[in-house]
Order: sequence, then C-alpha cells, then structure tokens
Amino acid sequence: MTKDQKVVAIQEIKDLLQDAKVVYVADLDGLNAAKSSEFRRQAFKQNIKVKVVKNTLLQKAMEQIEGVDYSEMFQTFKGNSAIMVSDTANAPAKLIQGFRKKEDKPALKSAYLQETFYVGDENLSALANIKSREEMIGEIIGLLQSPIQRVVSALQNKSEAVEATTEEVAAPAVEETPAEAAPEAPAAESTEETPSAE
Repeated sequence: MTKDQKVVAIQEIKDLLQDAKVVYVADLDGLNAAKSSEFRRQAFKQNIKVKVVKNTLLQKAMEQIEGVDYSEMFQTFKGNSAIMVSDTANAPAKLIQGFRKKEDKPALKSAYLQETFYVGDENLSALANIKSREEMIGEIIGLLQSPIQRVVSALQNKSEAVEATTEEVAAPAVEETPAEAAPEAPAAESTEETPSAE
C-alpha cells in the first residue's frame, strides 16, 4: 500500500468515525467469504456500517479524531479487525451475538458507546442488553402515560358515579312530584263540582 493510499484509507476511516456515537471493533478472522458476506448483509439490514481495516490505519485515524480519545481501544487492535458503526447502541452487539449462535466468530474486541469504553469479548452480553434510545423513549412515554391514564380513568369513574348519584337523587324527586300533584287533583275536582252545582 502506497503512502497516498494509506492517507486515503485513513481519511475514509475518519469520515466513518467522525460523528459516530457507537463504534465497535470486532474480529472477523475465521469467517469464509460466504459467512462474511452474510454478516455484512445482516449488518446492512440493521443499518450498521461494517468496514474491515488495517489496525495501524485504524489507530492513526482514531488518533486524529477530535473530541474522543480512543486510546483505550488500541490494545485490542491485533489480528483481523472490522469496525462497526451504528446509531443504535446495542445493534452491533445483538448482531454479533445472533451470528455466534451458528459460528465461533465474530468476536468483540472493544466498543465505544455512550461515552464509555468496553474492552473484551466478555462485555458482549452486557452490550446486547443495553437499551437503545428508541426503547428508552418508549419506556419513558409508557411511564408518563400510565399516571395520566389512571387520572383519566379515575375522572371517568367519578363522572359515572356522579351521574349515577344524580340519577338516584332525580328518581325520588320524580316520585315526589306525583304525590304533590295528588292533593291538587281533589282541588281540581272540587272546582269541577262547583260549576255543575249551578
């Protein structure tokens, strides 16, 4: 690889990592072409960018990124390395975990997400269990809706109870009205009798 090619390769890696919030470095060594293609296909479906890189070029690109010190990950840059960039924190970990149900690889070397570094394959299950932003938002909305739904339900029950009470109070009033009309009826009869007496 010429010096110019290295510069271009470093720039491509930098462009990929520049605004990345979730970066995984995985070991794809041992996957044949078909399995590697299947891994990339699944990554593409999940909106995960995968790029196989040379360790020295990856390290140089990471050293040039401003705002994040990736130096904790450098110790894992041995052998075959692929960087995985995603918007969802747990997506690459779930992809690796799902793929490893059939294969021994890929293995997690290191990861950077939510401003924290994870080094070693033993962190894979913890990373897969991290809730994504969308899952967190969904849970928060659910928690916020729950008290509101209870208040609305209580208000509906209260209004139904008030209507029921109003109906109960109105029902005796209706019964009392004919009783009051009854004394007026004899008075009306007496009025009717008077004209006939004439």
